[in-house]
Amino acid sequence: MERIDITPDLTFSRLVYGMWRLGDDADTSDKHIRAKLDACLSQGITTMDHADIYGGYTVEGLFGRVLKATPSLRDQIEIVTKCDILVPAGRHSAARLKYYDTSAAHITASLETSLKELGTDHVDLLLIHRPDPFMDPDETGPALDALVASGKVRAVGVSNFRPWDFSLLQSSMENNLSANQIELSLACTDPFTNGDLAYLQERMIVPMAWSPLGGGGLMDGSKPALAAALKRIADEQGIDEAAVAVAWLLAHPARILPVLGTNNLSRIARIGEAAKVEIDRQTWFELYTLAIGKEVP
Repeated sequence: MERIDITPDLTFSRLVYGMWRLGDDADTSDKHIRAKLDACLSQGITTMDHADIYGGYTVEGLFGRVLKATPSLRDQIEIVTKCDILVPAGRHSAARLKYYDTSAAHITASLETSLKELGTDHVDLLLIHRPDPFMDPDETGPALDALVASGKVRAVGVSNFRPWDFSLLQSSMENNLSANQIELSLACTDPFTNGDLAYLQERMIVPMAWSPLGGGGLMDGSKPALAAALKRIADEQGIDEAAVAVAWLLAHPARILPVLGTNNLSRIARIGEAAKVEIDRQTWFELYTLAIGKEVP
């Protein structure tokens, strides 16, 4: 599978497996989680996307049990995790409400907990999960730099940041922010025209796309013409409609990394099909036109 440079000495698989729903599966046994991991690795999908908050702060621990049982797996994967969202659940059950914390103390403590839960001495990419309206960039930026210097984090980035949020944080940092994970799909096309994607392209920053299938909404019939086009292209190329929707993102020159989070083992085994789909310029615009519901200007 194609790999994308995150930093000069760190690459990610072009398709990323997301752990958001791992704790929602009926089967969270080590055996079942290992089967998902093996299904990814067999296709060259080596990058695993986490966040401390996933599963009410439980998912990192579930995945970590598998890594602790077979430590050699750590050398075969890259781990992404995120911090700064606090909700009244799990280890933060004492919180009075949902809020964000980008203080140096919280970022550092959150990473230490993630390392313990995951059973590793470092993560490959740490992301600030959501823009914090109370963020002090002169505290947050140096805190991220310090974690890179410590070797506990190989690279840092953000998630859901608008260009101005990104620039503010970057202005207080020595290390480059290496990625921005944003919502991006045929169901969420605004970043293609509102400047979010252009900002990342201009700076050669890796865009990671969460919910690349629109939470499953692309095939639910709410946009019948788009669903029909996806099915037609899928039938022509002998693959699944979901693979076509993901391939639409892969075809874009911004080097987008879709983050896919299905719990279904048979679907996980087919994620790699997206890399085989051919999407030419007119087909890309056909799907885009159907997604936005009108002809381009």
